[in-house]
Amino acid sequence: MKVVTGVVGNDIHVVANRLIDLALRARGYEVFNLGVNTHLQEFFDAVVETGAQVLMISSLNGEAEGWGREVRLLRSQYTNLDDLIMMIGGNLVVGSGNGEDIAARYRNYGFDIACHQVDLNTGLDMLAALLRERGIQ
Repeated sequence: MKVVTGVVGNDIHVVANRLIDLALRARGYEVFNLGVNTHLQEFFDAVVETGAQVLMISSLNGEAEGWGREVRLLRSQYTNLDDLIMMIGGNLVVGSGNGEDIAARYRNYGFDIACHQVDLNTGLDMLAALLRERGIQ
């Protein structure tokens, strides 16, 4: 299973990005890590280039929402991404708020899984469950 991952926008949380990479590899995923400071279009370009089935975006500084709002529109500009599973996690807003409300907002932006302040292993378990549900291994 191929996964494109990285940190969106002007966020530079290198350590968490590396931990995500290691955790994905430990679970058997083939990882294409774009690193930090990645623009949204670069993620979609990498998905097309690698043939990845999963796009996993992270954010720690809370500014992902500004980028996340563009996901549905940007995704529509690419062909053959209908089956792409999109996940975002980390600290997804500046300030505070109800985690379920924040996750719902991101699902409205087009993400299949949104993990606001959820630990990494729980988020990866959520991804594994969705893959099983969709019959993807």
